[in-house]
Amino acid sequence: MSAPNISFNAQPKTLILRDAQTPVFGRKPAFSLQPAPNRPFPARIAVIGNHLPRQCGIATFTTDLSDAITAEYGAAVLSVVAINDSRSSYAYPTRVRLQIAEGDISSYRETANSLNAGGVDLVCLQHEYGIFGGKAGGHVLELLQRLTMPVVTTLHTVLSQPDLEQRIVMQQIAALSDRLIVMSKYSSRVLRDVFGVPAEKIDLVPHGIPDLPFEQPEVYKDALAIAGKLVLLTFGLLSPNKGFENVIRALPRILAGHGDVVYVIAGATHPHVRAREGDQYRDSLQVLARELGVEREVIFHNRFFSPMEMATLVGSADIYITPYCHVAQAVSGTLAYAMGAGKAIISTPYWHAAELLDDGRGTLVPFENPAAIADAAIDLLDNDAKRHAMRKRAYLYAREMVWSRVAQSYMRSFSRAQAHRTQSVHLGFPAQAAEKVAASLFSGV
Repeated sequence: MSAPNISFNAQPKTLILRDAQTPVFGRKPAFSLQPAPNRPFPARIAVIGNHLPRQCGIATFTTDLSDAITAEYGAAVLSVVAINDSRSSYAYPTRVRLQIAEGDISSYRETANSLNAGGVDLVCLQHEYGIFGGKAGGHVLELLQRLTMPVVTTLHTVLSQPDLEQRIVMQQIAALSDRLIVMSKYSSRVLRDVFGVPAEKIDLVPHGIPDLPFEQPEVYKDALAIAGKLVLLTFGLLSPNKGFENVIRALPRILAGHGDVVYVIAGATHPHVRAREGDQYRDSLQVLARELGVEREVIFHNRFFSPMEMATLVGSADIYITPYCHVAQAVSGTLAYAMGAGKAIISTPYWHAAELLDDGRGTLVPFENPAAIADAAIDLLDNDAKRHAMRKRAYLYAREMVWSRVAQSYMRSFSRAQAHRTQSVHLGFPAQAAEKVAASLFSGV
C-alpha cells in the first residue's frame, strides 16, 4: 500500500514533496543503482528460491520480490522455480512453474535443462546455504553449471569465516553468476576480501519492504486487544540465536517505570528448528517469563503472519527490538520491515543493524546485555520527542527500500548481466521442445 498523505506535524511539505530520486539526509544512499541507459530488460525471468506457502524468510523474500517485479513490469515477465524441502509439499500459486527437490541432485539437472529449453532470458537465484542439498548446499552448482542464460544471484548470507566447503561453494557460485546482489555494505566487503569477487560484479540492493504509511501505534492496537499498552515487539521465526530471552530479562526494570508495557513475541518456531527440537526454545522463554514474574506482560503469537496481519502487528509497536546474538547476521528482513513502518528500534550491533541504524535511525546495545536493553527502552519510553524523531529518521531513510524501487534496481542489475551476453545460447534442444517448455513456464501467468 502507498502513503500519499503522510504528515509528521513538522515541515510536512518538505517531507511529502521530496522527489523520488532525492537522497534522504543530503547524500545518495549507498544501495542506489544508476539506470542502465539503452540496455534492454530481459523479457522472461525465472526466479529460483523458496516460495510461500513454505514458511521461511527466503520464501517470503522470493514471493515479495516476484510480486514487486510483476507489479512493475507485468505478469508475463516472471515465473518461479521453488525449492522443496524433503519433509513437505506445498500448494504453490500458478507462477511456480517448476519445483526442485532439495536433496535430489538429478532435480537440479532436469530443472536446468527445462530452463535452457524454455526461452528464459535470465535466472535470478536466491542463495542461502541451508536451502539446497549437498555439502554446504553444493547441489545448486549442478544447476548453475548447466544454465546457458545470464544468472544474477542474491546472496542472503555471506560468511566472513567460511569453512572449506562453504568457501568453495561460494566461489563457484560467484564464478558462475554474471552478477551478485547483496543487501549490506558489509556483505559486499566480505565478498571482495574473503572470496575475491571483483567489486564491479557486485550490486548493492537493500532488502525490500512494503510501502507502509507513517502512523501512530495506537491506530493498530485495538485490533490486537492491546489498546492502552506500550508495546515492545519482536517478530520472525523463532530460533535460539535470536536472543529474545534478553528482552524478557530486561522487562522487570522496564516495568518498574512503565507498568503498562507488554512485550510481544510474534512468529512460529522455525520449521527446521521445530523438526529437530520442537518448541523447546519457546517453552524456555515462557518458563523464564514465569520465573521473573512477567508472564502476563509477555504475549506470544505462535504462528506465521499474513502480509496484512504483519502490517497491523508491526504498526502496533512503540519500540521494535532485534536482540540477535551474533554479529554475523548479514541481513534481517524484519529489521528492514520495522524501519519501513517508522518504528523506534533497539538492536544489537549485528552487521545489518549497524548499517541501517546509523545516524540516529535506531539505538544499538551490546550483545547478550539485558541491562543495556532496559536502559535503551526506558530512555525511549521516557522521551516521546526522541522516540518520534528516531521514527521519522528511520521512515524517511527506508523510502529507498520500498519494493517498487527494489524491483527497479533488480531489473537494472538484470540488464547489466544481460549486457555481458549478447544472446542466450540454447544448445541441444529442438525448436519444438523449446516452444513447449516456454509455454509451460509462462502460459497463464
